[in-house]
Amino acid sequence: MNDIHCHLLPGLDDGPRTATEALDLARSLVDDGVRHVAATVHWTPGVFDNRAAAIRQACTAFAATLAFENIPLTLQPVTETRLHPEALELVARGEIVALGTHKGWKHLLLELPDAGVPPGALTAVNALLQQGWRPIIVHPERNKGIMADPERLRPFVEAGCLVQITAASVIGEFGSAALACSRALLDHNWVDAVASDAHNLRGRPPRMTAARELLSLLVDDDYATLLTESNPARYMGLALLQPVA
Repeated sequence: MNDIHCHLLPGLDDGPRTATEALDLARSLVDDGVRHVAATVHWTPGVFDNRAAAIRQACTAFAATLAFENIPLTLQPVTETRLHPEALELVARGEIVALGTHKGWKHLLLELPDAGVPPGALTAVNALLQQGWRPIIVHPERNKGIMADPERLRPFVEAGCLVQITAASVIGEFGSAALACSRALLDHNWVDAVASDAHNLRGRPPRMTAARELLSLLVDDDYATLLTESNPARYMGLALLQPVA
């Protein structure tokens, strides 16, 4: 499987604190069936001020560590960008790392504030789209406003955004509200990818295999493959490197 959202790089955000913790998480990802990971780093104003060069450097260094440890996991860097007025400026300055490019779009992992969908969010999304950046809205099923009313996501999907939900939400490990919302988004056919959003092995482990198996039961194997392998490969720019449905 291909994981487009996983906080694997040590010491940069609320993911692993040390290289040892990161290696343990990497081994767990491999055991869970993941082979390629977008090593995700938060950019959250006033909390995590991670910029492109540092993210790329950390990813390169940790990829070398994985190779030395013979862990069969390949990486590419990406920024998880919190929706904020400053984000548009950072995108324009090249300080945000895209997930990958496909069909002319640069894919951006876009995080809405936890409390809801702020005014002006759709305007910001349209500005990104006009600049050739296609937002992938990450874990909307854990956003309080969207949990209360999944229809709040509709304008973003209709504008052209993609949607990623969390593997643990699919299997109910983020609680009943996130489970219900993830099922509603799946029922609307608004979900484009399932990712681990793993941070550690204590409370945020990867749950990709469990989510894939459940999706196979809920729909079918082809759909589970689409959300955990084929679409993620496209969005990561891996379509030429492996077969994609």
